[in-house]
Amino acid sequence: MTTLSYVGYILSLIGGILLVLFGLINLIDSVFLIFSPIAFLGKTVYSLVEIILGIICIIGSKWVKNITWTIILLILGIVAGGIGGTLVVLGALIGLLIKLVK
Repeated sequence: MTTLSYVGYILSLIGGILLVLFGLINLIDSVFLIFSPIAFLGKTVYSLVEIILGIICIIGSKWVKNITWTIILLILGIVAGGIGGTLVVLGALIGLLIKLVK
């Protein structure tokens, strides 16, 4: 694994871990919205989606040199947003750069 691909792997991995952590924090925080069912449902669904996206990003970070996974990680990072999504997008862009330069 080259140095840049390792950097892309680490950025995507850290971004995925942050997505999962922030999703869990939001899920725990949504318990306090029991008096507003619409807000509770919205925040719970958002938290679960963020956790799922984070898990997919953690799994996909291993294959940051593969063009298919790079595009998937890029889209997932854009959809997830936040600091975790930004790190995933940066890792995917580095992986895309490595694939296009070779």
